[in-house]
Amino acid sequence: MPPTLDARTLSLCAWSLIVAGFLSGATLGLFFHRDDFLGGYGSFRRRLLRLGHIACIALGLLALQLLDTLAAHTATVPPVSPPPHWIAPAFLAGAALMPTVCFLTAWRRPFRHLFALPVALLVTPIVALLIELARSLPRSSP
Repeated sequence: MPPTLDARTLSLCAWSLIVAGFLSGATLGLFFHRDDFLGGYGSFRRRLLRLGHIACIALGLLALQLLDTLAAHTATVPPVSPPPHWIAPAFLAGAALMPTVCFLTAWRRPFRHLFALPVALLVTPIVALLIELARSLPRSSP
């Protein structure tokens, strides 16, 4: 049986990303008042940490939107073919990996070479979903 995610699991993962973003932002916020924190506001490390905590929140929100889109797509009348089963797991893997790579890159710069992985895991399922949604549009007869 192919790997798939039910709505509750997808929702739990999405909300977990959002909470992780809030908690990491709050933790970083404890020190942001210091001008020299992590090399200053514009330093590479501090920018990557900010990007990582915002990525958690934004990708969690996008995962919730993905949940709504998948539910709406499968609830159409007449029913259309379901989108590929791997879309949600791939998106969630990318959503979890993106902030992880941001935090790792803030720690050690060579990790920046891993950014292609979360980008591919986020873009590929969304493109597949767009193709499936376009295929399911009603065709007008000539």
